[in-house]
Amino acid sequence: MPASHTVEHPAELLAFLFASRPEVKRTKVRQWLKYGSIHVNGRPVTRSNHPLQAGDVVSIRPKGAMRAARLLPPGMKVLFEDASLIVIEKPENVLSMASAKERAKTAYAFLTNYVRRGNREGSERVWIVHRLDRETSGLMVFAKTEAAKLALQADWSTTDKRYLAVVEGRPPDDHGVLSSDLDENNPFKVYSAPPSERTRRAVTHYRVVKRTATRALIELTPETGRRHQLRVHLADAGCPIVGDLKYEAKSDPARRLGLHATFLQFTHPLSGTLLRFESPLPTELARLVG
Repeated sequence: MPASHTVEHPAELLAFLFASRPEVKRTKVRQWLKYGSIHVNGRPVTRSNHPLQAGDVVSIRPKGAMRAARLLPPGMKVLFEDASLIVIEKPENVLSMASAKERAKTAYAFLTNYVRRGNREGSERVWIVHRLDRETSGLMVFAKTEAAKLALQADWSTTDKRYLAVVEGRPPDDHGVLSSDLDENNPFKVYSAPPSERTRRAVTHYRVVKRTATRALIELTPETGRRHQLRVHLADAGCPIVGDLKYEAKSDPARRLGLHATFLQFTHPLSGTLLRFESPLPTELARLVG
């Protein structure tokens, strides 16, 4: 299991490692850095003077953890892991959990195999804290104990969650709030509908990051967590997400849904430390608004 440390004050990476792991010989720390065992926010860093900011997560990944990472499918990365939780980047077209048609190729199944190090008889497991649509890529949190799962879910409404969406057309304003009452009873498609016993209120805050002649890049901060909320709200606003043919998109230039979970900030359920994770917009989406 990788050892992880959260940065509290700006510092250079090597100095931070020396201060965080004083029991380890400095030559050993330098070897970790040289051979790619040091990850910052889930990505390997080898520069000793790499600048760290408050909230960054520095992980030390031993060889066993690196070997276990090979059990994950292409595009799925572990950004943080300790005894309580795992934070990953989920690629598009991977279910969060099993469905009636797919039980094996899910984030849950891949991570279960990962924590068991490929041993099918192992007793280790993970718990699902929240979900992303199959078509959506980006940050997800899984718990490694039931207590952590319950604690994370109890405070999930306070978690700062942000998404990036590449949309068709032009959003009405540079920033604003999209809201409606959603009917989620159809298993295949969600609709905005007049308030009733069948609907639940949904609220999404948005900010336009960039505009082009035919598309826009939008940052979305959901206040509520309804199924397909972001997709429905953007379609209702006349700027559906590219590739979202279910919700009125006319184009599919990246051959995938243009939605990515880009930011998560929440309190660690055991230590109380504020954790922050960022995942950049995938290249195939970024080039659409480049």
